[in-house]
Amino acid sequence: MIKQVPTLNRLVNTLQQIPYLANRNIYRIVTHFLTMDEKHLEQFCATLLAAKEKVIPCSICFAWQEADAACLFCNAPKRDQQLVCVVATWHDLLAIEKTGGYDGVYHILGGLIYPLEGIGPDDLTIEPLIKRVQTKQVTELILATNQTPEGEATAAFIARKLKEQPVRVSCLARGIPVGSALDAMDRVTVFKALAERRPF
Repeated sequence: MIKQVPTLNRLVNTLQQIPYLANRNIYRIVTHFLTMDEKHLEQFCATLLAAKEKVIPCSICFAWQEADAACLFCNAPKRDQQLVCVVATWHDLLAIEKTGGYDGVYHILGGLIYPLEGIGPDDLTIEPLIKRVQTKQVTELILATNQTPEGEATAAFIARKLKEQPVRVSCLARGIPVGSALDAMDRVTVFKALAERRPF
């Protein structure tokens, strides 16, 4: 039926290209956009375009930042620049920040090593991380990847690459259930896992 309404069909197909957007919500989102008044729709599109233009990854930690402003983490004087927490995504960073118990800085990998999806070490920000450890005075690296096969493999790869470096490599305590994602955990669980981290 939708194919008989070409413009609607194109909208549905475009929204289906967004990763993590469940198919069961597609039609509700389409309805939401089609019933928005024109002014709000224009504001929505303008905000999206402005974000695309003005929000960039930090050249050091790869967290999102305003293009014309300093990184909230790398340039924060009260944060311990020698303590680096390595996470897969921006959402994982937010999960750790919500605990209110971490005062170091971050490094966002941009994903996890996942050969079945064609994602290897070169597709992530692992090399900049290695250089960061080699050139900055990093004393501890917390590998806070999800406890999934991909997360464990990524953490093990990074640990091997840093074997000869004078840096303590730790990982989150097993308070995070195996197979779960950081951004799905409550803040107390994430806080305890971070606080009870152990050597990798």
